[in-house]
Amino acid sequence: MQKKDNKSCVLMAAILAMLLLATLHSQSQAGNQEYASVVSGHVLEFPRDYGAHPDFRIEWWYVTGWLETAEKKALGFQVTFFRTATRHHSNNPSRFAPQQLIIAHAALSDPELGRLVYDEKTARAGFDMAYAREGNTDVKLDDWYFRREPDGRYLTEIQAKEFGFQLLLKPTQAIMLQGERGFSRKGPNIEQASYYYSEPHLDVSGTVTLQNKPLVVQGRAWLDHEWSSEILDPRADGWDWMSANLDDGSALMAFRIRGKDNSKLWAYGTRRDSTGQIAQFSADQVEFIPERTWNSPHTKAVYPVEMRVRTGETEWRLVPLFDDQELDSRGSAGAVYWEGAVTVFQNEQNVGRGYLELTGYVQPLDL
Repeated sequence: MQKKDNKSCVLMAAILAMLLLATLHSQSQAGNQEYASVVSGHVLEFPRDYGAHPDFRIEWWYVTGWLETAEKKALGFQVTFFRTATRHHSNNPSRFAPQQLIIAHAALSDPELGRLVYDEKTARAGFDMAYAREGNTDVKLDDWYFRREPDGRYLTEIQAKEFGFQLLLKPTQAIMLQGERGFSRKGPNIEQASYYYSEPHLDVSGTVTLQNKPLVVQGRAWLDHEWSSEILDPRADGWDWMSANLDDGSALMAFRIRGKDNSKLWAYGTRRDSTGQIAQFSADQVEFIPERTWNSPHTKAVYPVEMRVRTGETEWRLVPLFDDQELDSRGSAGAVYWEGAVTVFQNEQNVGRGYLELTGYVQPLDL
């Protein structure tokens, strides 16, 4: 009996050694795997580019917006699905190989609570439980999903710990290609870029559940879809980004990449008016100027939650719905960021609503 046990142990050790060698070989292959590149001049094609691009390193579908209840109560909401390719080689035939990861964030901004309520999920893609499908927008993680219907409308459902929502988002304007026909620079080197388009002025309707109470809502939202294989400039700390659905029907987006010394490494902005005319703003025409900061009691980060943003000759003032709109996603995406509903003012006049995103204020953002 002892001899048989020894033989079994030797056999098991041999099997484990073979598995270890196979794993190391797979990781070695994976380390040499290259991701697809973002190149200038590439033409985005729809509906194909609504869907996932698994050959690229990272991708996200990102929706932010303002909602209003029947009692005229304002709420902000965010839902984001990330797809990220791993270093596991795509030729690995195993269904268990984590070649793609799906990450999802969802949040609601309720002034009555005075804090952001949010949730997050992470899973490897597979088995129809988590996926980002090609050909059209269709991303899912467990019972959370965001998908585009044949008629162009989007559906999303989130059931989180403290809240939930079921929303229908209907486009009212054409796609807005960012940068050079969808080629969006993110740094001083041309390789630092992404493919990027937006859908502003989405008409939103549906239901939000807060404190187990369903609320009928309607509002406006902004969708960003972006994919890339590049990392930020090594001198970068993070970015400040804003988008706004303006009351006159125009759409405004601007961002700056901040250096670790708080310098401006790169910036860009664009505004499309209600007739479809587009004005683009180069790095020297975009400025983010902090007006007021908020000290997070959760992470001790200091965020410039009230901003003046200059695009060309025009200046906008962003005022948050409330200050505590920090999202700690260190359990999934690994970052802490401020993601806030803001009102947009021009010459002291309320001219629209949007969202402000502030990253890299706890630690440098690592994509």
